[in-house]
Amino acid sequence: MVNNFIKRAITGVLFVAILVGCILYGAFSFGILFTAISALAIYEFGQLVNMRAEGVQINKAINMLGGAYLFLAIMGFCIDAADSKIFIPYVLLLLYMMISELYLKKENPVLNWAYSMFSQLYIGLPFALLNVLAFHNDPEYSSISYNPILPLSIFIFLWLNDTGAYCIGSLIGKHRLFERISPKKSWEGSIGGGVVAIGVAFILAHYFPVMSMPEWAGLALVVVIFGTWGDLTESLLKRQLHVKDSGTILPGHGGMLDRFDSSLMAIPAAVVYLYTLTWF
Repeated sequence: MVNNFIKRAITGVLFVAILVGCILYGAFSFGILFTAISALAIYEFGQLVNMRAEGVQINKAINMLGGAYLFLAIMGFCIDAADSKIFIPYVLLLLYMMISELYLKKENPVLNWAYSMFSQLYIGLPFALLNVLAFHNDPEYSSISYNPILPLSIFIFLWLNDTGAYCIGSLIGKHRLFERISPKKSWEGSIGGGVVAIGVAFILAHYFPVMSMPEWAGLALVVVIFGTWGDLTESLLKRQLHVKDSGTILPGHGGMLDRFDSSLMAIPAAVVYLYTLTWF
């Protein structure tokens, strides 16, 4: 047990250090990191469904390529390095996924289509949308600038929410949040984790006034709510496939999907929230 704790602690520290360091260092390291994470998470998803879903055999390499390309395409579009034509190869890749199943004579082509498209929607798109948070148009200088604070804040809110929910839930958690899918989560823990995240949002608002204090608090609330749904979604997926962890790439922490499950819903929700703010 001690060895497992040490392994988890070392992996956790390295994971956070690499993630934070690459986001803060610059646009290039941000792009490299999340292109790799997107591809690895899709590979892990492909491994899971190919081994555990009856009759399913998706092309992991093509799906990984799709997720990686989508991230880079949206990045290129966000920084004005390319126009909308950059998405044409991605559309062709999706068409290939569909058409190839007509000729491969696999056991269940319809499920292969479904899981392949799901990998792009569930994993590829959310990671790609991080670019929308990271790159901003500066009207004063008519240029695009990289701002690491918003994408980093999503992970800060999720980590603090998880930590707060675990600590408070362990102490006073009695009422199950979603017992059918995740028996250990409690309403008390979830509310406590949300309060911790919102509290930190006020600190971020003080040091990074890119948004007002209520807007920062609203972002934290959106991330906490949708992050919880993201966690439950992956738990449901793992239950359906009868696995405990999505992979073993992170010793003591499971796989990429286990580490980023909450963010897969929190990131799109944060993008929608921030766009909504511009309408008022």
